[in-house]
Amino acid sequence: MRKLIPLAVSLALGVSPLAATAPVLRKSPEFTIVEPSGKQTQLSSLKGKVVLIEFLLTNCPHCMRVSQTLTTLHKELGPRGFQPIAIAFDLNITGANVTSFAQRFGVTYLMGYTSSDKVDAYLGREPADRLQVPQIVVIDRAGVIRAQSRPVREANLEDEIYLRNFLNTLLIENAPAGSAKKTTSPRKKTN
Repeated sequence: MRKLIPLAVSLALGVSPLAATAPVLRKSPEFTIVEPSGKQTQLSSLKGKVVLIEFLLTNCPHCMRVSQTLTTLHKELGPRGFQPIAIAFDLNITGANVTSFAQRFGVTYLMGYTSSDKVDAYLGREPADRLQVPQIVVIDRAGVIRAQSRPVREANLEDEIYLRNFLNTLLIENAPAGSAKKTTSPRKKTN
């Protein structure tokens, strides 16, 4: 019974890796993020951080809401190694469209764009799955995909509380020395 209590608590908090999404536990393929300036950043350059990629359409209400959630989480968890990335893949997307989206919705983290074919190749999805956005991928510090949206509405990966718990779990795993939050115990008064 005692062994079941921690499992029940984990499930209640939504941090079960089984509840994440499939397919998981595979090395993340390389991906090039084209920033609005034209600068290209390789996804592999972020190894050592917990990365969440939101593949989005700039006119999608769910995508806008998730981007605002990620801004909140980035402010809170960024210093511990969390790096969100927003990647727009609208038809005829440009750097100017991405900049406008970022300004409108207060995106304070890395944002870029690409083609839908490149998103399909990265996600391993079929063209029929393109309409389901946002598509979210969570990658751990070692570069392993730990969660990925399925081609159906993915409530957990869009929920701020679930994401915070899941990301906290990943940030603790293999954290660089000295990066864990330090806690101090109250000092005893001496008189």
